[in-house]
Amino acid sequence: MILPSRPQNPEAAQRAPAGSVMKTFSMQPGNEALNHVVCTLCGADDAHRWNGSDSLFVQCRRCGLVYQDPQPVRAELLSRYDDDYYSYEIENEAQFFRLMQLGLKDIQFDDIERSLDGERSFLDVGCATGMLIESMKKRGWAEQGVEVCRPAAEHGKQQRGVRIHVGTLEDAGFPDASFDVVHCSHLIEHLNDPRGFVREVRRILTPRGCFLVTTPNTDGFQARLFGKEWRSMIPDHLYLFSRRTLASLLRQEGFAVQREKTWGGLAIGTAPRALKALADKLAKPFGFGDVVMLLTRAVKNDDILPNPHSRSGKVLGVDRN
Repeated sequence: MILPSRPQNPEAAQRAPAGSVMKTFSMQPGNEALNHVVCTLCGADDAHRWNGSDSLFVQCRRCGLVYQDPQPVRAELLSRYDDDYYSYEIENEAQFFRLMQLGLKDIQFDDIERSLDGERSFLDVGCATGMLIESMKKRGWAEQGVEVCRPAAEHGKQQRGVRIHVGTLEDAGFPDASFDVVHCSHLIEHLNDPRGFVREVRRILTPRGCFLVTTPNTDGFQARLFGKEWRSMIPDHLYLFSRRTLASLLRQEGFAVQREKTWGGLAIGTAPRALKALADKLAKPFGFGDVVMLLTRAVKNDDILPNPHSRSGKVLGVDRN
């Protein structure tokens, strides 16, 4: 999991006063190899700078997807998740675990759990130190994690006794239909190839399974309010999704969105406590939260939408309740 962050100066994180703004974890890029990319959602090579001419991000003029262009190559990205990242995960793992638990509660994970008879398998991609999969193991799930940060993965294996593959999901090579639930929290925005990732998730998901994905929301109030100062506009985020663009990518790769939740009205330190509490309360029912979580299930191959912009494509519904 790659969630709320340290400031750019690592020492500043230890000095930050209680209640200060927590930005999203990011490593300052150095002299990295970069590639020009086109829109992964619609294939267009026609984008404009998003939130200012000096922004790292562009927005596709055709479909609205926000992404970095150019982007660091895969090897450069993987090298960022080192001992500093591990230290940050250790320092914040309890908070991250609590946030994931709240997200699972909002998406009604208990109902999913009750609907699955017999043995159940749970995969967390970007599992960090394995706190979530440890909790699932205690609930009777066959647990598995995937984590690119070797120190974090080794911590989970040695200290928690959970199974973690060190590397990417694509490198893991799990058999077809291996998992009843695939979960990723604040992971998909870090990937060079989110489409390939979603396709691999579908391959390893059981027919009865579901895919749970959480990511920052460009439609959220904070993104609109803060613009280029939004805490998710950082070098480590290669793609920034709205609810619509994320759902479109998932539909194209054979998923139907069954439930959608957003949360997070205002970040700590950006508004008086009473105003923050009101914004947080309203974010969920009105759908303008800073983070979006989708519950999806695979559909039959005949129902896959090859292009959401096609006139002949049918649109699968989204439950926003």
